[in-house]
Amino acid sequence: MITIIAIGKKHEDWIIEGLERYQKRLAKPWNTKWVLLPHSPAEGIGARQEESARILQRLSPDDFVVLLDERGKLLDSPALAKQMETVFPTGKHVVCIIGGAYGVNDVLTKRANLVWSLSPLVFPHQLVRLILIEQIYRAQEIVLGHPYHHI
Repeated sequence: MITIIAIGKKHEDWIIEGLERYQKRLAKPWNTKWVLLPHSPAEGIGARQEESARILQRLSPDDFVVLLDERGKLLDSPALAKQMETVFPTGKHVVCIIGGAYGVNDVLTKRANLVWSLSPLVFPHQLVRLILIEQIYRAQEIVLGHPYHHI
């Protein structure tokens, strides 16, 4: 099971169909669960600190944490598949994090096992959710040797 923690409101209607499409296709241990945490009423650094603290409370010491951040490491789909494939046999629970509009604090960044950039571009949070679930599905298909991903 992969848990995705995202700061923000519920999934918007236009994104739900895409999320459900990929979630239905995922199989153990690639299946996902969403945890949506509300935005902080604070702004700037205050929001970053409060939201990061709430995320950190949800993590266990044994979790393999993947933080999405535009300043993170760029991975192509096969590299992501390989990374995930090496984590699952360890028995660690994978947690992917999509921070809020002000990002996350240094404590959470340092806690992450992988800081991953989907792109040097910045995307709206709702779209990041869809891109992330599609990339998890693509990684699963690469590992299983299915033809969904063509190099």
